[in-house]
Amino acid sequence: MPELLHFEDFPVGRKFDCGPYHVTKEEIVEYAREFDPQPHHLDEEAAKKSILGGLAASGWHTCAMTMRMFADMMMPIAAARGGVGSPEGRWMKPVRPGDVLRAEAEVIEARPSASKPFGTVTFACKVFNQREQVALVKMTPIIAKRGAP
Repeated sequence: MPELLHFEDFPVGRKFDCGPYHVTKEEIVEYAREFDPQPHHLDEEAAKKSILGGLAASGWHTCAMTMRMFADMMMPIAAARGGVGSPEGRWMKPVRPGDVLRAEAEVIEARPSASKPFGTVTFACKVFNQREQVALVKMTPIIAKRGAP
């Protein structure tokens, strides 16, 4: 098994490809029913009359799908220790049933802790469907320094 990537392996500018993630109508409705019960996420007819022009995933659902892609790619290869948050999420285009998402995660900041054996790495995750960019999600995980327990 290859050695895990540590804080020192995440210079600004390094990129990682994440995905794919296949979006279904059922999961859009299920997520909306549980967490964001607005008509344009729940009902196709109501969604057609909305500014989205059709059924679309909640922006929060888009963030969750992005986290899934990021976790699937990064957790097996990085010495991750949690996270400190997500300073930004922007939803530029609707995510529709049948879309296939992918994300490009680029390191935009790496800050070592002065007193702990880890640092924080901020990624800008540009999310694309098969046609164009649909979202930008920034997230900041904690990653162990080399030699840390």
